[in-house]
Amino acid sequence: MQVTRPCVVSLRWRLDDAQGQLIDELAEPMEFLLGGDDLFAKVEAALEGQEIGFETDLALQPEEAFGDYDSNLVCFEARGLFPQDVEPGMQFEGLPEGALTEGMPDAVYTVTEVYPEHVVLDGNHPLAGIGLRMHLKLMDVRPATEEEVLAGSVGEPIFMVQTGAPPDEPIH
Repeated sequence: MQVTRPCVVSLRWRLDDAQGQLIDELAEPMEFLLGGDDLFAKVEAALEGQEIGFETDLALQPEEAFGDYDSNLVCFEARGLFPQDVEPGMQFEGLPEGALTEGMPDAVYTVTEVYPEHVVLDGNHPLAGIGLRMHLKLMDVRPATEEEVLAGSVGEPIFMVQTGAPPDEPIH
């Protein structure tokens, strides 16, 4: 079967930063909806029209991947709003209850620094502002189900990013 929208592709990949440092390696194939919300547009464009066994190397600029780094997504909040054991690398969905910073989006915030009086939070994706290199291999392709098309996804996270977070916690 040839890759056409919408369909589900099974991929393996290696993802490196622009300096060649490993970020993520998907050794076991994982399914993604092509024509939905699962993959970057440049990845979809490379796969469209291809068949099982296709391999390619892609260079993704920050705006083609996780976006440019936005310093407006960094804020300071009172240390007392966080658990006693808060430390850099921890992640929270949204700002803590009682936060004073206004106008921040609902996002996953990463603790970047902890001081006696405040905590620094960063709402950027950990890979924002980073150019990426991706080696893709198309392992399988199948028609998408009606449920997958309506959901815009096969329901798995786009990347399991290896950062300071515990390895069993996905970064979205």
